[in-house]
This record gives sequence, C-alpha cells and structure tokens, in this order.
Amino acid sequence: MYDEILIPTDGGPAAHTAVSHAISLAQGFDARVHALFVVDAGAYAPMGSGAAVLMDALRADGEDAVQQVTERATEVGLDTVDTVTTGTAHSQIIEYADQNAIDLIVMGTHGRQGLNRYLLGSVTERVVRSADVPVLTVSQPDEDWLVSAAKFPLSQFVIWARLARGPRVTDPPFSLI
Repeated sequence: MYDEILIPTDGGPAAHTAVSHAISLAQGFDARVHALFVVDAGAYAPMGSGAAVLMDALRADGEDAVQQVTERATEVGLDTVDTVTTGTAHSQIIEYADQNAIDLIVMGTHGRQGLNRYLLGSVTERVVRSADVPVLTVSQPDEDWLVSAAKFPLSQFVIWARLARGPRVTDPPFSLI
C-alpha cells in the first residue's frame, strides 16, 4: 500500500513526533523513507546581505534535521533518501511528492488556531489541501512544544522568538510574506 513515505521536517518538536509515526508506518509496509527540509528563501530575501548568512544557517539546520530522520529510519532497517531544497515549503513538498512517486506524506502540526494560524499560516494545511496523495497529520500539543523548544534548530527558533516578541528598532530588516 505504501512504498514511499515522505516526511517533511523542520527539525522542530512537531516534526519529531511525526517522524515516530512515519517510521512505524514505514516498518509495517517496508517502505522507503524520504526526509525533506525546505529552506524558505522568499521569506528572507528582504534581509539583503544578511540573508546569505541566515540561509547558510538554515541549510545547515536542514542537513541536521534530515540526518536525524534518516538515522532513526536506518536504525530500524529502512531505506532512506534525504533532501534539502530551497523554495516555498508547501509547493516544494507537493512537487517532491509528485516527482518521487510518494504514496503517503506524514507531517507534524502545531495545532495553532485563530489569529496565530491566520498570521503564520499552515504549511501542513496547504499540503493537505493540495496533495494528490494521502497526508497524515500528527499534532504537537502546545505544552509539549514549550517543553521541547530546546530541540528546535537555533536559527529558526531565533526567528520565531523574534516574531513572538515583535520587532525592535535594533533588529535588522525582516519581512514575513
């Protein structure tokens, strides 16, 4: 039923929870696991010259994130493919699934509601609405996110912390698209 399972990851706690479910499914179906990290270049372009440094840090975070997924999958004897790419997250996930004959996408979700969901958007929601294959969403309760925030890649955590506290005069230019 499932031969190719895609796990888009940002290295955060919600993705970590989804990885556990995806690996269990992959074991049951003897499926290959695809780990995918998307560096969202468009969100950082307005930063100018500072964007290159941040993009390098995000790419390094991505390499770490997909490596964690592949290590967990190979520990239980599964075949893996890992990819770090650049673009808009939901579009790249859909494109990757189409180009690699993915049978199932397993994604974490933070379970945001209301204004936070509207302002921050939901990559998972966009994938669910656009994918031609089944998408399994695994929710991450808010209290678990707070407890495990230390596991989140530093460069992304700094960005989310900055969004949470609001801009300051001393911050370099930053825009959310």
